[in-house]
Amino acid sequence: MSLMHLSFYSAFTLSTLGLAFHRTHLVSALLCLESMMLSMYLALSTGPAETLMTSSTLLPILMLAFSACEAGTGLAMLVASTRTHGSDHLHNLNLLQC
Repeated sequence: MSLMHLSFYSAFTLSTLGLAFHRTHLVSALLCLESMMLSMYLALSTGPAETLMTSSTLLPILMLAFSACEAGTGLAMLVASTRTHGSDHLHNLNLLQC
């Protein structure tokens, strides 16, 4: 395993651990999700460049599009929850009350 693959795996693992253990604010959860998507995008974009395979070059672009949609939806949820609940703490958000 090369050093580049190790850095992608470690970035994804650290962002997953950050999402699992530091769930206090919605902003920190969204930031961890964005770092997961960034590490997956970088891994998918460097893969075809290393193997000189041109057939899988569309996959990173689709991943980037889904990441942008996820970021927009997350920010809309952040604004909506801040307006209705007064803060972005995750313990204030309860799905049974909505």
